[in-house]
Order: sequence, then C-alpha cells, then structure tokens
Amino acid sequence: MAFFLKKNAAMLQIYLLTFVATVQAHSRLLPGSCNFESNTCGYTSDADFTSWVLHRDGHFVAVEAVNDDVEGSSGSGIEPKKEILGLLLSPFLEHDEWSCMRLVYQITESGHLEVLQRNEGRSFDKPLWSSQAPSDSWVIASVDLQNSSEPFRIVIDGRTGPSAGSSVAVFEIHISPGYCLECDFEEPHLCGYNNQWNVNVNWYVGGGGAQLPYNNMPDDHTYHNKTGHFMYVDSSYTKTFREVAKLVSPMATMPLSGCLSFQYQRSKERGNLFSVFTRDRLSQYQELWRAGLENRVDFSSAPGEWIHVQVDLKAPYSVQVVFEVGFNSPRGGHVALDDISFSPEFCSTDTEPTFDPSIANCDFESGLCLYTQDRAIGLSWRRVSVKPNIFRNGDHTTGAGSFLLAHSRLGPRSGYVSSVISPTLPGNTKFCLRFYFSLRGFNQTEQALVVYLLQQGGKREKIWTQAEKSRGIWILADVTFQTSQPAKMVFVSTCRSFWDCGSVALDDISLNLGDCDLTAGFLSSSLPGHCDFESGLCGYTQDKRRDSADWQRRRGSTPTSYTGPRGDHTTGLGYYMYIEASPMLPGQSARLLSRPVRGTRGPQCLRFYYHMYGSRTGELRVLADKDGEEELLWQRSGEQSIAWLRAHVEYQSQRQHQIVFEATRGSSVRSDIAIDDIMLESGPCPEMEVGDTVGSSNEIE
Repeated sequence: MAFFLKKNAAMLQIYLLTFVATVQAHSRLLPGSCNFESNTCGYTSDADFTSWVLHRDGHFVAVEAVNDDVEGSSGSGIEPKKEILGLLLSPFLEHDEWSCMRLVYQITESGHLEVLQRNEGRSFDKPLWSSQAPSDSWVIASVDLQNSSEPFRIVIDGRTGPSAGSSVAVFEIHISPGYCLECDFEEPHLCGYNNQWNVNVNWYVGGGGAQLPYNNMPDDHTYHNKTGHFMYVDSSYTKTFREVAKLVSPMATMPLSGCLSFQYQRSKERGNLFSVFTRDRLSQYQELWRAGLENRVDFSSAPGEWIHVQVDLKAPYSVQVVFEVGFNSPRGGHVALDDISFSPEFCSTDTEPTFDPSIANCDFESGLCLYTQDRAIGLSWRRVSVKPNIFRNGDHTTGAGSFLLAHSRLGPRSGYVSSVISPTLPGNTKFCLRFYFSLRGFNQTEQALVVYLLQQGGKREKIWTQAEKSRGIWILADVTFQTSQPAKMVFVSTCRSFWDCGSVALDDISLNLGDCDLTAGFLSSSLPGHCDFESGLCGYTQDKRRDSADWQRRRGSTPTSYTGPRGDHTTGLGYYMYIEASPMLPGQSARLLSRPVRGTRGPQCLRFYYHMYGSRTGELRVLADKDGEEELLWQRSGEQSIAWLRAHVEYQSQRQHQIVFEATRGSSVRSDIAIDDIMLESGPCPEMEVGDTVGSSNEIE
C-alpha cells in the first residue's frame, strides 16, 4: 500500500512541485497550509486514535490499514483487524476573512476522509466536507472556510475501510484568502474548476506564451500580457448542432449570497451562445446570465477586448457555477474567460435583499404569528392547547403546546370552509414548505386539507393535498413550489357535513428557500450531536456491559397494544428508538450510549423527545457517564402521555463523557418507552422544559 502511494507521489512530483511554487508566487498562503515535505507544519495526531504517519520519501501523511495474521481467516490469511480511524489536528488558526482550503488527497481501496472545524467551547466538530470515493491518483478538493471571530482548528478525519490495502492519504493542504469560487487560472490546479468533457468542444487553458488559434486573444486579463493564463473554448471541431462546452466550478461547501464577477471576450463571429448557470447537488440548473442581442456592451466592444460582467448570486445551499458555451457550426468563433471573483455584497445597492422566508414560520405557541384568517367565511381555525394526557395527542412542537384545529363540532354550522393565510411571498422564487398535519375523523376526504398559492387578483393554484390517512398522528408534509409572481400560501380545510369530516390539526409551519431535497430539515443527522434515527443510530451504541436488553429501531406502532407510539416524532412515518417491554423482566434496563462528547467550561443543552404511554410504565433516565462515574441529568417515571413530549436538559461537564439513555421496564408488558430527535448543542437551552403535568382538560383560545 505504501509502495503504491509512493509510486503515485513520484509520478505527480513534478506537477505538484510546480503547483506549490506557482501557488506561492500568485497566492498568499495562510497558516494551516502544509506540503508535508519534511514535517507536519504543526499538525498533530489525536492520541486517542491511530496516528497519521509522515512518509518523507513521498511527502504525504497517511492512515493505513494494519494487516495481521488472523487464524482461520479466508484467502491468504492476511486481513485487517478492523477499520482504522485517525484524527489529524491543525494548530489553532485565526482567519478573520473568508478563505479557501484546497486539499490534495487519495483514498485507496476503501475509506472515508472528512474535514471538520473545531471551535473551543463546542462539544462537537462542524462537518465541512467529506468523500469516500476511491481513486487511482491524487485528487484536489476545495473547502470554503467562513470568516471566524474566534480561533479554531481544522480536523482531518481519516478512516480506512475493512479491505486489505486500504489507506487514506493527504499530500498537500493549501489555505488562501478568498472564496473557492474565485480563480484567475494562473495556477496549475485551476482552482478546482473542471471541464465537462465533450468529444468535439472543450475548455482549454490559454496564454502562458502558447500559440493560440486566434490572434485576437493575445493577452490575458490578469497581467495583460502573453504570459498570463485564461480559459477559452473554440468551435474549430464542432461536428453537430448545438455542441456544448461546460466549465464547472468546485461545489461550494457553504451557501453563497453576493456578487459574482468575471471577465470574458467573444470573437467577432459571435456564432455562439454563452451562458452562466448554477447547478445544485440534484443537478438542477438555474440560469444567472446570458450574453445575447440585448447585451449592447457586448456588441459595441472591439474584438479581443475583455468585458466585465457582474451578476447577483443567491444560493441558499451548496451550488456549482457552470460557464457554458454552445456552438452550432465550426464557424462559431470562440469565447475566453478570466478573473472570476465573488463578493458577499450584492452587485448593486438597488438589488433587493435576499427574502427572509422565516416570516412564514409558525409553531402557534404564542399566537398566529403573521398568519391571518379569512373573516368573510368565518374564523373556523381555532388555536388549541391540549395538556399531556393519555386520551389525546398534544401538539407537535412540545407535546404540551398549541396548534391550529379545524373541527366541525366547534363551528356554528355542521359544515365549514377554513382558510389560514400566510404573509406575502416574492415572485420568481423557489421555496420549500414544511408543516405537520393530523387528521382524525369518519370519512377523510381529499378536501380535508389543501394548500393553495393565492396570487393577486384572486387566482388560486393548488400545490399540495393530503394523501395520507394519518391515524391521528402528526405527519410531516414537504412541498417544493415556485412562485411566478408575489403570492400567499393558503391552508384550506373544507367540511361539507358533520358526517363527512372529523378534525384537522396543523402545526410547526416552516419555509425555506430552495428545493426541499436540498434544504436541511428540522434535524440534521449529519451533525454529530443530532440524531433522528432515520438513517441509522448516528454513532449511538448499545451498552452490552451494564444492561440486560437492547434499544430497538422501529417505525410505525409497537407490537403490544395500548403502549408505545403509533409513529415517530420526526415525520410520523419514520424511525425511532424504543424498548419492547414484552420479553423483558420487570426492573430490567436497556442503555443507549452516545459517542464521546468533549467537555466544555460552559453549559450544554440536550434536547430530545420521549414517549411513555402504557399502564405501569417504568422509568427513563438520562445520565452523563464520565469514565464509569455517572451523573443523573434527568428522569421520568410512570405513564406520561399518549403524545411525544419534549425534554430540555441543561448541564455542565469539563470532562469528556457519554450521554446515556437508560429505560427500565415497569411491572406491566404495556410499558414500552421511546425516544426520538436528539439534539446536543453547546450553550444554554433556549427555554425551560415544558411541564410534565398529566391532565385531561383542553384549553381553546
């Protein structure tokens, strides 16, 4: 394995030495940069894990699988013991401005490489970038580093796979000022930009004293001479109608909002179409700019003259920028591109600021927020609070809070049409709407709950209608929609007669910019302190030493009637963790352990949802395990509610520890206990925990 890496290192030595020299000549490298030629530049291995090894003859650091003779193993008898994990920590860095980290790495056979950011006082590291794609050569990754007002460390997490010969290696780390999107094309790595290969037309590097097919492109824009570099594409080899060449930026690792600038020129033929797009992780394109007949500056400019373009970029999630040129014939001429830059300020002071979609968020805990009702048809939606009890579900937010309810028996008539209306949303914008609903009734019709877009002039467009019979549980709905003009969202519940409809509940409305498949949900399992159990256990493990049963991952209702939840808290149709009381003896416990949590001097906040419904339910405890010394943080005993309830636990620990969820079976088989949507964050809890009073009364506002 080491030989393979050394061979690859030797093959790329000339290229990467040129890379280092050129980067140093054209870019100011920031602390945290390292080429690992003779030392690790202050990078150190975490002593609790396998050490990264410096290979001086190849100038790289690596974590490699350790092969041992395993008795009875298959094949040659030489297999790795287990997955190897190594953490490489940078020295403390202070970057007041936005910077770009470029990582030259290789994953051989199988493995995982992740870049994280560690701030003092934070229990978990913030993930920035990751890859588990193996390659036969060195690969360059670009990682955006946001400006930080406090010192931080870069964490390189390398994990080898289970197969023999697996390794993860890092050859270079270069950190330079500016955004990863920016490029003047003077460096051999081209800032991570790549050409999407086409048989006939492609982007090429121009300049550098090389002879170009067109004499009217003698100078680059950066240095205004023949030695500078730029990118160009020409139509000489166009064979078919609409041949397209695409130059694609690295995928941004942060949302970007500001002004994208670049320089370009087109030959006098102008038999081409030059456009700029954004492309998201779902490969969806959105046009930002196009050079065309409407661009007077373009046609008035002399051949070979660089034209400056500025265009606003508003990306609520990670995107790539795609520079695309299309040709219809070999006489389509050429297009050149240089000096791409980005500013967090919009191009013009007249540019409308990015719309804040949170104005349409509401959990109904303190009223209707900015939502209104149509008084012309009556106020049929009521704000309701259900105290935790064993007969009715509470709200989705806390289990003991408020939600909206449309119910025929609450109105003056047997039938009704209820409308609750959002604030106005801007036009020509893509949104992700998420909300929770719960239906309960006799004949649930498709009109039980519908969401419309209401445009000026009264035109309505249906964007969602319920298709799930929710069985009285809270179900998450997510809707991606595009507004063509300013509009309002309208949640409508229609009941023609008492016998057709029951009740319709609505809670926790949230709105984000962009596509629902790309925007983060309420919980993000990718963050180490968060887990909704939708994709697994997120690093939580069973305590095999100190318990007598296991937590189980499940969706839907539990096997034993009159106990346990009927669905999870995250989506209503997803997964949660629970203990099945039937095979356990009274007093037996199951313990679920988090991954190790770093100690901090300040407070930490643990939030989670728990479900304790069933006769003679046992006990749920949360503890902090500090090397075998346990501290009780929170506990509940006995039946609490048929609803999911939210718990807040604020605690302090300066020592490394693990969070333990310990569920103990009660005297009855109907004592299942469940947990879901765990969030652990540094800092105090934002609010006090909701009360756990069990009651049967309902409060209607």
